[in-house]
Amino acid sequence: MHDSLSESRRIIAIGDIHGCLRPLKKLIKKIEPETDDQLVFLGDMIDRGKHSKEVIDYLITLSSKYSCHFIMGNHELLYLDYLKNHNADKWLNNGGKATLASYHSGDGHDLPEKHLHLLRHCHYFLETENYFFTHGGLDPELSIKDNLRYYKPEEFCWQRVHIQRSFLERNNYKWEKTVVCAHTALPLPIMLEKLVAIDTGCVYTDNPLLGWLSAVILPERRMVQIENRD
Repeated sequence: MHDSLSESRRIIAIGDIHGCLRPLKKLIKKIEPETDDQLVFLGDMIDRGKHSKEVIDYLITLSSKYSCHFIMGNHELLYLDYLKNHNADKWLNNGGKATLASYHSGDGHDLPEKHLHLLRHCHYFLETENYFFTHGGLDPELSIKDNLRYYKPEEFCWQRVHIQRSFLERNNYKWEKTVVCAHTALPLPIMLEKLVAIDTGCVYTDNPLLGWLSAVILPERRMVQIENRD
């Protein structure tokens, strides 16, 4: 795991995985990352899908081959809050039961240390000269500087206001950089000057409009997608 991103090399951002191992592997195979590429996983790597443990195992393996960066999703946050405050219902009722099953764990406190380390050391955001990466998003009516000033970093994991139709139609975001995010499942990725949103609901295979895992390759803004048939 690496702490900084560089625009001197390609950045590949990947949306919500939610324990869906097979489409993740197919997506990486389709992208064919080069040695110098940087992979940014935009959070919600666990919960809901059947293979959270295997997904984290695979991400750890990828980290040994490529420069990998992990963003804190609201589901990682729910799990970590459960470990700290024993607030089981909120996590378990939002996909945590599937994570427990994948680890064959009774209470989630016995995950492998390497897995706990990855989840606990996710970044709430990462930024470069031209991009700001976070899970949920930012307040569209504030600059990035003021978002950082007035919001707690964990609030970025839950933000959805910027996806509202009124903001998308006006396309008038106050951010100094392009925000690259996930979190809100959409039938198609959003690709605006100041907003790139790439959660296309990989785990929601019962919805005919969703069920795709998406990645964006920067700076060329090329989308790569895999349908989840897991």
